[in-house]
Amino acid sequence: MLAAFLASRLRPGDRLCVALSGGRDSTVLLHALAALRSRTASFRLSALHVHHGLSPRADAWAECCAGLCAALGVPLQVVRVTVPRDSGEGIEAAARRLRHAAFVACDADWLALAHHRDDQAETVLLNLLRGAGVEGAAGMPAERAAARGPRLLRPLLTVPGEALADYAAAHALAWIEDESNRDTHFRRNFLRHDILPALQTRFPGASAALARAAGHFAETAQLLDALAALDRAALAPAGGRLPLDGLCRLPPARARNLLRSELTAAGLRPPPARWLDEALRQLGGEAGALTCIETGDGALHVYRGELHVVPRATAAPAGAQVWHGQSLLPWGSGRVRFLRVVGVGIDAALCPPVEAGGERFALPEGTSQAVWWLRGREGGERLQPDLRRPRRPLGKLLQAAGIPPWVRASLPCLWCGERLLWVGGIGVDATAACPPGAPGVQPVWEETADRCAADSANSVNSSAGIGRPNR
Repeated sequence: MLAAFLASRLRPGDRLCVALSGGRDSTVLLHALAALRSRTASFRLSALHVHHGLSPRADAWAECCAGLCAALGVPLQVVRVTVPRDSGEGIEAAARRLRHAAFVACDADWLALAHHRDDQAETVLLNLLRGAGVEGAAGMPAERAAARGPRLLRPLLTVPGEALADYAAAHALAWIEDESNRDTHFRRNFLRHDILPALQTRFPGASAALARAAGHFAETAQLLDALAALDRAALAPAGGRLPLDGLCRLPPARARNLLRSELTAAGLRPPPARWLDEALRQLGGEAGALTCIETGDGALHVYRGELHVVPRATAAPAGAQVWHGQSLLPWGSGRVRFLRVVGVGIDAALCPPVEAGGERFALPEGTSQAVWWLRGREGGERLQPDLRRPRRPLGKLLQAAGIPPWVRASLPCLWCGERLLWVGGIGVDATAACPPGAPGVQPVWEETADRCAADSANSVNSSAGIGRPNR
């Protein structure tokens, strides 16, 4: 079954990564894929473990994953995240957001998740009790494309949980039991331990029936997606963002459907119908031009008459980050990459002396001693993107470039001492520009978690200093 599922999707040599929690299900999936790889050698296998640090046993889980991967000959990447406890979204939601950010950054073609048929039944039931629409009732897809990062796969979605238990016993597998999975204070655990077993006694095969229903709902959701695509093409025939007035002219049911499609396309979870109704009410009001509507995963903004879906992003770092010649520096949910270039970017003669070799730049001799450093906006900055025009306040440049207000506060600014060299979304100061034919350094802001920031700036000017990371 696993071989047939992958054969219709993977090409020879594709990189397949397993999201490995250390629990029974992901352990079974990794073991089965390792066995399949040994027989076919048709794909490259790796694993990714996200260390949330929420459990006192988190380090033991990572060690367990490392031991399993070593025994199977599978490369393992452990990503440590810090889950905020006061973000307002809840610990579970914050952990999920950071986990999925790690998935997006995974260097693979495919990312395999170990959800099985019983998980699907729980998801359908949970979403229905939340009042979700057709898309929520469709549960989890077996395959899903992502705007960035690897394509998601759930190879075990039709396999009952008891079959995984039998496989683990037959192969004497060991795994970690997450103590929080027994806590019925969490709604999913309550459904898993108290409700679904009771349903099974009165309705044998309840989990299988719910999973089949998810398939029927998924087919209906595909038809609604097709309708949303038609409406979107009619309102924004050239692509880009949805005009607010066009969205508000649609009949309510189609407006809800299109708005739901925009949210899920940006990676946000499908909201309940009542949230969509309230969002459309606010978007259609007189204050629509200033509207900001929060969701658990992000927000809806209106700017210059267009709708922006903004996923929740990690705040840009406070204070300054000194550049020591690294090829990249982290910045909020993304990063600033420094590229070696010729005749463009910042004149390399302005660079501080840095170490050669490894991931650091080898710069020309005789460079300046001034330090380069990144920081966020503090107000009062001025930049001169064009020698033919005078230096202007950064705020006016950002407004003229059409960069939305909520993006401006997180823009990275590169300084040489007290001299502003470059601003993400705008570009290089003309007085620091690299002469033709000379070595240069091109900063590129890759805002991986906030698609709207990159789209907005790229639509204005390709030299604005915002780029997208390669898969």
